[in-house]
Order: sequence, then C-alpha cells, then structure tokens
Amino acid sequence: MPETLYLIDVFSLVFQVFHAIPEMTSPRGMPTNAVYGFTRDILNILQQRRPTHLICATDPSGPGERERIYPQYKANRSETPEELRPQFPLVAQTIEAFGIPRLEVPGWEADDVIATVVTQAAARDMDVFVVTNDKDARQLLGPRVKIYQVRKDLLLGESELLADWGVRPDQVIDFQSLVGDSVDNVPGVPLIGPKKASALLAQFHTLEGVLAHADEAPGAKLRENLKTYADQARLSRQLVELRRDLPLVVDWDAARIGQWDVTRLQELFREFGFRRFADDVRTLSTTGGPVAQTASAAPAPRPPAARSSKGAGTRNLFSDDAVDALAPPVSAEPSAGAESLANSGSPDESGSTDASGAAAAAPPLAAEKRPLTFEIVDTPEKLAALAQELATRRKFCLDLETTSLDPLRADIVGWAISWAAHAGYYIPVRAPAGQPQLPPDSVVAVLKPILESDDVEISNQNIKYDMLVLRHAGIRLRGIGFDPMIGSYLLEAGARSHNLDDLAQRYLGHQMIPIVDLIGKGLFQKRMDEIDVPVVAEYAVEDAEVAWDLANRLGTQLREQGLWDLYWNLERPLIEVLAELQANGIRVDAEQLRVQSAAVGQRLDQVKVEIYQLAGREFNIDSTKQLQQVLFAELKLPIIKKTKTGASTDQEVLEQLAVQHPLPSLLLMHRTLTKLKGTYLDALPEMINPETGKIHTSFNQVVAATGRLSSSEPNLQNIPIRTEEGQRVRRAFVPSPEGWQLLCADYSQIELRMLAHFSGDPAMCEAFATGADVHTVVAAQIFDVPADKVDSQMRRVAKAVNFGVIYGQSPFGLSAALGISQGDAAKFIDEYFSRYAGIDVYLRQLLVECASAGYATTILGRRRAIDGIRTSAPSNRQRNMPERTAINTVIQGSAADLIKQAMLRVYRRLRDEQHPGRMLLQIHDELVFEAPADRIADLAVLVRTEMEQALPLSVPLQVDVSAGPNWLDTEPLAEM
Repeated sequence: MPETLYLIDVFSLVFQVFHAIPEMTSPRGMPTNAVYGFTRDILNILQQRRPTHLICATDPSGPGERERIYPQYKANRSETPEELRPQFPLVAQTIEAFGIPRLEVPGWEADDVIATVVTQAAARDMDVFVVTNDKDARQLLGPRVKIYQVRKDLLLGESELLADWGVRPDQVIDFQSLVGDSVDNVPGVPLIGPKKASALLAQFHTLEGVLAHADEAPGAKLRENLKTYADQARLSRQLVELRRDLPLVVDWDAARIGQWDVTRLQELFREFGFRRFADDVRTLSTTGGPVAQTASAAPAPRPPAARSSKGAGTRNLFSDDAVDALAPPVSAEPSAGAESLANSGSPDESGSTDASGAAAAAPPLAAEKRPLTFEIVDTPEKLAALAQELATRRKFCLDLETTSLDPLRADIVGWAISWAAHAGYYIPVRAPAGQPQLPPDSVVAVLKPILESDDVEISNQNIKYDMLVLRHAGIRLRGIGFDPMIGSYLLEAGARSHNLDDLAQRYLGHQMIPIVDLIGKGLFQKRMDEIDVPVVAEYAVEDAEVAWDLANRLGTQLREQGLWDLYWNLERPLIEVLAELQANGIRVDAEQLRVQSAAVGQRLDQVKVEIYQLAGREFNIDSTKQLQQVLFAELKLPIIKKTKTGASTDQEVLEQLAVQHPLPSLLLMHRTLTKLKGTYLDALPEMINPETGKIHTSFNQVVAATGRLSSSEPNLQNIPIRTEEGQRVRRAFVPSPEGWQLLCADYSQIELRMLAHFSGDPAMCEAFATGADVHTVVAAQIFDVPADKVDSQMRRVAKAVNFGVIYGQSPFGLSAALGISQGDAAKFIDEYFSRYAGIDVYLRQLLVECASAGYATTILGRRRAIDGIRTSAPSNRQRNMPERTAINTVIQGSAADLIKQAMLRVYRRLRDEQHPGRMLLQIHDELVFEAPADRIADLAVLVRTEMEQALPLSVPLQVDVSAGPNWLDTEPLAEM
C-alpha cells in the first residue's frame, strides 16, 4: 500500500475549533477549548484515517514576503480573542508530546510550507491529505493530493473542486486572482465573482488568456474592469500562488507514525482536564505498536532545513510569554504575520531546541485484511438446511440488503446471517436477471416462524431499520438482541459517529467495503438488486459478521462499566416502541398546510414592504453584505460582534439591536416566517407517504448526548410553537381514522421536579408536594411578597431563574433574557440560591463528583464523559460550558430516562390490554396518541397513570392531558 501523509495547517485548525467549540477551562481555570478541539482532531486522524506520516506546518512571526509585495495583505484581520492567546503554548506542548514534526520557514506562510512538502511527497509517490480550511490549498489538488476537512470528515478532490468552483486545480490560482479574497484582502478584479471567473477561464483558460481577450468578455463594465485592473489581477496572482520550492528538507523518518510520549501526553491531558483523551492514548499505546513510555526518550533527529532559528525581536506564540505578544488575526486562515509557533520544543541534550519532535503516534489497530468466508444460499435445499441450523440457535445477527433507505418502502434484496466472526450466509431474493436467487415470498415463509419466535435474540447495527423492513414484508421481529450502534452510544455518548464503518475501524481495526464500491453515486448510482449476487453477498455478510463481532465486544464493555441494565431494560425494548411509532406515522392535512403557506406568504410580502420603508430603500434581505450595509453603514446601528466576513447579523445581534430600532425586529420576523414556510408549510406535504397519507418520522436514540430522543425526516420536534403562525402548523396534524381524536400527555415542569428530587431542597419539594405553582412560589420567595401578590412580571422573572440559573446562566445572560440590569439579575440569582440553599449545595456537589469521576450520571445510570470541570466547586455565577453541560446532562438526561420509561410502560399496557389507542409521537416531554373518540377517556387514565408512575421520585409527577380533533385544538381532560 502507498504511504499516506497528512499535513496539518495548525493555525487553520486551531482557529476553526476555537470558534466551533464552546468555552472550556482546565481544572486550573485556563481556557482549553481550542486545545481540546485540536487534540481531538489529531486523535481522530490517527484513529480513523491511519496515516503513515504526519506533519504540522506553522506560520512564522513578523511580516512575510507577501506583505513586502503588498503591505495591505491581510490588513483587515481582527485581533485574536483573549481566550485563545494563552492556548497556543498548550497546543505546542501537545504537538511536541505527540512527536509530530512542526515545520516553518521565516517569511513564508504555512501554506507555502505545505505546498513545498506536497511537492517533495509527490517525488516519494505518497498519497497526501492537506488538513486545512484555507482555499489557497486547492491549487495543490491532484490525483494523489486531496484536502481533508477533519471536522466534517470530508475529502475535497479534483471532481469536488470542479463541482464547486468550475475549474481545474491548475486554474485555481487564476480563479482566485480574478475573484480576490476579502479574508486575506487580495483585491482581484471588481465585479468578478466565482461564476464569472469560472466562465471566463472555461473560455480563455488562464488569467493572461482572459486579460488578452478582455474585449471579448460579456458586458461593457466587465470589459472595462479587466483592462483597468489587469495589473491588480496580476498582483493578486502573486499573492495567492503558493511557493513549492522553499529551502527545507523533510525528515521522513521523523514524520513516520511510530512513537510518541504517552507519559507526557497523559500528564498534559490530566493538566488540561481531558480525561477521555488519556483513555484514547492508552488504547493507542496498547494496540498501535512501539511507544515512548517516558518523557526522557531521545528526540528524533532534526531535519536540516525544516526550521530556521528566529531573528531578533520575534515573539513566539507557544512560549510562556505568548499572552503578552502581539496577537495573530482572527481567522480560520491566519496570516503569515502572526507570531511564530516555532522554537517551542523542549531542549535536546545539547541544550538546543528540537526542530521536529519524536515520530508521531501509531494507528489504533493494524489494517490487515479481515478474513471472511460465506455461503450463498440460492436453492430451496440450502435454505432448508440453513433454517434447520437457525432453529437450534438462540442468538444470531441478521442484516438486510434492500432497494431503499426508507424502510417502509424498501423491498428486500438479500438476507445476510451470521453467528460467528468472519463467517456468514447470504440469501439472494432480488438480483440481476439470470443470476441465482430464491423467490422472496418463499424465503419469508421459511424464516418467519424463526424470526417471530420469542426464544431468539437477533442482533444488528441499527436493527430498527431491519424491524421496519421485515414488518413491511409481513414479519414481526420479536426478540431483539444487541444493537452495536446503541451500545457504542451508551459507552461514548459524545462520539461524533456510531455508524458501522466507524465502529469497525475503532474496535476491530477494519475498513468496511464502501457502499459506493457497489452502487456508485450520483446520476449513475445503481440499486442493490442490480449488483451481481457474489458482490452483494460479500458486502452483506461483512455487515452481519462485523455487527456480530461488535455486539459481543461492546456487550462485554457495557457489563464491565455497569451499563448493561440500561441497555437491556430500557434502550433495547425502546427500539420496538420507536419502530412502532415510525410505522404508525401521523396523518397530515396537506390542504391545511397549503392554506397556511399562502397566508404566511402574504404576511412575508407585507413584512418585506415594511422593511424597505424603514431602510429607506429596497435591498436583498437575504444578503448578509447588503444587510450589514443597511444596518451599520446607513442606519449607523452599533456593531455588537464581528465575524470573519464583517459585522454579525445573527439572531442574538438583531435581538439586541431591536431595542434601538424597529428594523431588526422586522428582520427577525422575516427570518422566522421564511423558515416556517420553507421548512414546514411547503416541505411537510412533500414528505407525506402516498400509500398511507401520513408522515413517518424516524426517532433516533443515538444523537442527543443527554439521552433525549431526536426526530428526523422530518424533524417534528422543532416545529415552532412560540408564535401564532408556528402553533398553527400543529393544526394540520390530525388522527388517521374518521371518528378518532388526538390525545396529548405532557409532563409538567419535569426538569424542575428532577432538580427537587436530586437536591432534596425542602422549599422546592414542598412546593411540588402541595401542588402549588412553583414559579409563583419562587417569585414570592425572591421578591419577598405573599404568593397572592405575585404579578405576571414577577412570575416571568422566577420562571427565567428556575430554568436558566440552575444551568449556570450568568447575570449577563439573565439580564439579556429579561431586559433588566446585570445588577438586578445578580441580585435575583443570589436571592434564589439563598432561599433554595439545598439546590446550591447539590449543584456544587454534583460538579465536584463529576470532576472526580470524569463523567455525569443520570437517574438510570446513563453516563456522559465531560472534560473541563474544575476541581473546586465554582460560583453559580461563573460556571463554564463543561460545568453547565454536566448539570444539563444530569437533569435533562434524567428527564429523558423518565419519558423513555414512561413510553415503555404505556406501550406495554396498550399492547397487553389490546387497547385501540396508538402512540404516534414523542416531542420532548410530550407524548401524542390517537384513539376512537369513545375511548379517549380511558386512554387518558391509562396514559396518565403509567407516566406518573414511571419512576419513583421524592416529589410527585404531574401529567397534563388534553384531547381534540388535531394537535393544536385540544381541551384539557381532568383527572378521573
């Protein structure tokens, strides 16, 4: 296999993760979110991509060659945030501990270093992956050079470049010379955007070709600009073209994956509070080959010209005094004028600074070919023999290959069965003409008794999909065994992915056969039943036997970590419930949505006219640039915060500006109505299944890290309910049979009840025990007035405190939410925790325990690993993001445990009593059912009973039940 090199643009990655990851701090209070994101991405590259070589490229200090050519180059970059500056030395220490060579050349940017290394790697016939968000790197693309976007796990190659920009890699420099780059302050040619540039290059091939044929360009102004700004375009070309011949020599032995300093890495991760990463490094060290176990391991030899020593007057971002240094610009593509990342390694034995560090880490597991044997069951005799064998087995894995990702419309192409690693069977039932296959119905008839038996445990990855496909084929799968997807989620709720390919890589060191190898992609994509049987058989059996292997391995880990009961007694039976909800679906009145869409469209037209009147002119409301011009240049409104493209116009900014001018409020309304119309009113009718007249949303168990369920295709949990227009969307959701009604059952203040249960605070528990309105009670306490004197504003404040402050909302956040001063907000927070001291004590103790354990735990034992919680209990006004996440996980995650348990209880009662009522939706703390009108009353009793008794809490649970002809127009049903 060819060698693979991953080239890391350090500044690009650090700035990207800093802006993407919420605030984090180390146990000592040092900001660490950028270090965390950078480290996570390095580990992901090592574990998932398995390079043979790894190199980091960094920018030197001081002005570079491009600034000498054009002093305005990158002149509009913002200052580095204070929270990022002290993290650069920590990143340097991490790179050094990983033993990754770090290259830089004075006067030249990291991009130029990368371009030079790419050129040298090409001479070694290496496959190169450049880890960067810098668009300049696109000029490096080639047959063996790609850009890897690690945060999205996406590869950008020549075909993707052509689809995005409409040019070849050799035209990228000319493309950028015409278009320019506002981020780097590269001027380009006015009036030429990406589309015009690609069209010109398609016709004239190069920048000089375009300039030579300026008279042939379409449009008088364009022709004029090409002539007027020809020299500016040539200057731009000088600025964007990367140097490929810098004076550096790469030490490929130092760059080879093989050794890193585990002891030092674990020390750093403990210091930073990155508990999970310490475990990852231990896993790598035991499976990936030789590792340097002590910090005194000899450094790798220095590449002769990889880095030069700094001249006088330069400052080093990775040095101890970096906080006082001039800051680099804020951007995902930092300038060459940023402070140097160099000269930060540990001194070698001679006292000089090591230029490269030790060799980088080894991959987690060897990528050897996984052996696989399988039999194609393509005769009745073979099928009978397989069925006879299956009848003797209590556990096996079943994976279906189908014609569609929609399980309610999919036909089975083949059945893959395995009960041992590396082996399995494949039963083809749909295949190209002339190839051996069995009649679909005959296979169903033979396997149905086995699959519907209560005595078997059938496992597979995402087994809910297979359950629904089998249901469509007439089989009700009874015994659910182990789903590795859910097992992985319980072990690592915060992991980026739980799909089979990633799990196989992570736990087995195995690269699965890519689906595109079978069916292709795009216009030429085939269906699975159009692929030759032996090819599908290998793919399908691999899925089944890998899922079987993972089921055994992950099941063992769940038992070792005390999570097996959570899987077996809650998450596993919930799979059947969620499959039932998806199969049931909910009827949607498409005509009602069309009427609402027309009304919202008219309202949008009115809002647009009002916006133009307030702005004093017409403009493109959806254009950020034009909106910036109107708000900040013409109306002179203050700039609240900036992004790399200029002043921010996001929702938070517009909400603050709305206090000073009426236009931002109308802009917010325009955005809300536009999203409502496009995302729901116009989109939902297109998602109605024509066979059922219903929408069949999919409920997902492995998305939300807290344990909450999520909804997709479509996401019904995000239907807006804060505006009248949003609420009216629910009117289109109706019961399916005539004469039926919808019933809605909603937990009342469940998160506050969980807080009262966990904290045992006497005042809070008493409020719930007596059935009092807890927001009124809290308002009376913090305002020191009788309950009957609490007005709506007092209750509003108390509600905000109840739901915000317990998660660490600061005085600033509370003041913004309520429109009060920070001083008043601080008083409310202090008064709240003074009156409810039990909550204060509980939350502090919770964080101490989470910091010690490294994870937060819900009421049923669900865990979520969290880094960055400080060891000393912080003030309730000063919680960082990990601390807020820990509290949220315990409270909201326990509420998720509760409603899942309630769903199981209600589902079993309905089934056991053969009640005609059906569960349709789970939306946060609410369950939606349908039933005949004459059975609504007893359904209400059943649902309320099971939901209120789902878990034993120290405070009573309350469920509000209502019913009506649609999801909106429901009337409360009193307890009976």
